[in-house]
Amino acid sequence: MFDNKGKFEFNFRTFYIFLSVIVCIFILFGLYLIIKSAEDDSVLVDQTESMTTDTISIEIPTEENIITVDYPSGLDEAVKFDSTIASKYAVLIDLTDNKVIAQRDADKKMYPASMTKIMTLIVAVENMNSLDDKFTMTYEILNPLINADASRAGFEENETITIKDMLYGSILPSGADATVGLAEAICGSEENFVSLMNEKANEMGLHNTHFTNTSGLHDENHYSTALDMAVILNYAIQDDLCREILSTYQYTTSKTKEHPEGILLESTMFSRMYGDEVENVKIEGGKTGYTSEAQHCIASFASKDNKEYIAVAAKEDDKWGSVYDIFDIYEKYLP
Repeated sequence: MFDNKGKFEFNFRTFYIFLSVIVCIFILFGLYLIIKSAEDDSVLVDQTESMTTDTISIEIPTEENIITVDYPSGLDEAVKFDSTIASKYAVLIDLTDNKVIAQRDADKKMYPASMTKIMTLIVAVENMNSLDDKFTMTYEILNPLINADASRAGFEENETITIKDMLYGSILPSGADATVGLAEAICGSEENFVSLMNEKANEMGLHNTHFTNTSGLHDENHYSTALDMAVILNYAIQDDLCREILSTYQYTTSKTKEHPEGILLESTMFSRMYGDEVENVKIEGGKTGYTSEAQHCIASFASKDNKEYIAVAAKEDDKWGSVYDIFDIYEKYLP
């Protein structure tokens, strides 16, 4: 660029070499930017797909979480129970074929008494937030139930208990204090909760069922049928938690100030049977009921030879008579 005398001398060859180097640098830098941009886009797509997948798995329920129970068929063709079955209303259903095996006035209106609490259990489990949520029992809940001589789990005024304790308290000792407590804890009032019970009855396609309370206390407008109660029980045992509670013999509630050792709850059904009284049949669980108008009733589910069955017997004047009816139904009418 400079001659030997220090004067500037333009050299085209050197200039072209310098220019070529600059152009190459710009080209390489441009390629780097293009490659880097493509890698960033790929990462963004992967992250977006991952976010989309997570959202779908959380917000869209899977079919496994949806319980559907079809109404049983074969009522008109079913065998009629003989005179050894004393209950006025009764039905036996094969759950594998979803078919009525035997029945007596199974579609006629009757009062379900505390079998009602099976529907209360279903609605509570499907609408609660957590088993550990707390509720404080009130005088306003307990006093009317005491005056009505309703069965109670034994929770006391101002006692703080969990949803789980009330679920077991509603089924095992048939506690009306637990059912009303669940209703207020979950829906704010028994009236609002009962509306959900009737909505669930419609959703199940029940033919002749209507509820006015959560416990089964007598009301002319609180009714069902043996067949509808069998459908309700079938729905309940498809849910793991409901099935577990309906199959439990004893459960001790959480310790509280009022009950430092908890309350030992015992199933009104299993207190009258072991469940293995019928040869080759295991009676796995269920719910009893009684009011003076409904008389004694029981809804149960059992298994034999890897098949499941439901038997409901209602309006029997002796509590042991309803239990013996269940034994006779499973013994005489199962294939």
